[in-house]
Amino acid sequence: MAEHKLLGRDTCTPAGVSQVRGPVACSLNSPGGVRDSETGLKTPGNNSDATLTARGRAGKDLRVPSVCVLNLRGEPLMPTSPRKARVLLGRGKARVVKRTPFTIQLTYTTGETRQPVTLGVDSGYSKVGVSAVTEKKEVYSTEVQLRTDIVKLNSERRSYRRNRRHRKVWHRKPRFLNRKKPEGWLAPSIQHKLDSHARVINEVKRILPVTKIVVEVGSFDVQKIKNPDITGKEYQEGDQYDFANVREYVLYRDNHTCQNCKGRSKDPILQTHHLVSRRVGGDRPDNLLTLCKTCHDGVSAGEIILKAKPVKGFKAEAFMNVVRWRLVNQLREEGNDVTHTYGYLTKSKRVEQNLSKSHTNDAFVIAGGNGQVRSQNSYLIKQVRNCNRKLFRGNRSHIPNNPSRFIYGFQRFDKVFWAGQECFIFGRRSSGYFDLKKLDGTKIHASAKYQDLSLLESAGTLLVERKESAFLPHLKEGVSSRRLR
Repeated sequence: MAEHKLLGRDTCTPAGVSQVRGPVACSLNSPGGVRDSETGLKTPGNNSDATLTARGRAGKDLRVPSVCVLNLRGEPLMPTSPRKARVLLGRGKARVVKRTPFTIQLTYTTGETRQPVTLGVDSGYSKVGVSAVTEKKEVYSTEVQLRTDIVKLNSERRSYRRNRRHRKVWHRKPRFLNRKKPEGWLAPSIQHKLDSHARVINEVKRILPVTKIVVEVGSFDVQKIKNPDITGKEYQEGDQYDFANVREYVLYRDNHTCQNCKGRSKDPILQTHHLVSRRVGGDRPDNLLTLCKTCHDGVSAGEIILKAKPVKGFKAEAFMNVVRWRLVNQLREEGNDVTHTYGYLTKSKRVEQNLSKSHTNDAFVIAGGNGQVRSQNSYLIKQVRNCNRKLFRGNRSHIPNNPSRFIYGFQRFDKVFWAGQECFIFGRRSSGYFDLKKLDGTKIHASAKYQDLSLLESAGTLLVERKESAFLPHLKEGVSSRRLR
């Protein structure tokens, strides 16, 4: 009976997967259950080793360090060992619900004893570190790369909207009652990052019984960063004090001299040039440079390449100043037990434990980590767009861009298996050739045939990839044999 249930469950290990030996042998596939005396190879119909170790095609016997467990109601329990998960799957007492991180759900009622699990969150503008720690060990660790293209896309959408309003192909009644911003309003780019932090935390809570959350908050004095000697009334008298506008200040700062030709062009007309596009870099003085009209026209035409580089702004610091307490308060309103800590405390504890600077190490310290066994479940998560809204092909093309979402059954950001490697589709062609990469940008293949790909996980906005553990170098990330999400 158990055999029929297992064969009915769609583990779907491809026929080409090499047969892998493991601690639990083919007894899981036998009607009699587990017998230590039985040895042999697993059948492709339910190759639980290939599912758990995930790199069966590469001929490697690599174990998933721990398995997340959900109860019958879908609530998280404490993680279990791969061997116990393999036994539960073999006896039909559990089913696979997610492959990265590998998660099973019990099909029977059981005791629900849980240990206190503290979740540490190293919040940030572009990257977030998350670590779940118990009294004895770290059970989960991940680094999340957030999207940084929201400002650019919102500016692009604004240009489309303005253009649409001036075209005579479409008319919309003027609206004047939607101009007031609601209380607590944040800029869309900041709101998106705040929501992303909350989403990452909730994703962890779906697979682990988190009892407490610790968030690192911080306050940055931007003027102090720019000028460490600033004091008193100098805070009210900034760089642009006594200047009518930004342009006047930039001309004065550059001594009314073209910063490219230094006046050799003899052009008396001076203009301010944006080093980075205004819609992305803004009108801050650090993004502006004085050029004469001759040089400015040459730069715009691509004939002159400026040596000056834009100065890094303070978006990350501004983000932390704005949302440092909003995230804590939002999590509390959702019923979580939330406390906060500060960056200087995190640094002090990290140095005491002789840990290198990283988001995952900071999150481990924030969660109260102090000598616990580090997690072998280390993941990299990259946040991407849900779909491609590009209207035209190329940057200056007027040819409509309307490709099909699926090409030969694959879409952008699908996790696939190619030549013994787990990777993601970052580019596609209608002819069936795909650009494959890792989440860290490592190129796998620029033109892989669709016939050579096997789908592992369908695309989502949070792409998950298991990283090699920094504490157990012999363990490598593996892949399952099919999409299980």
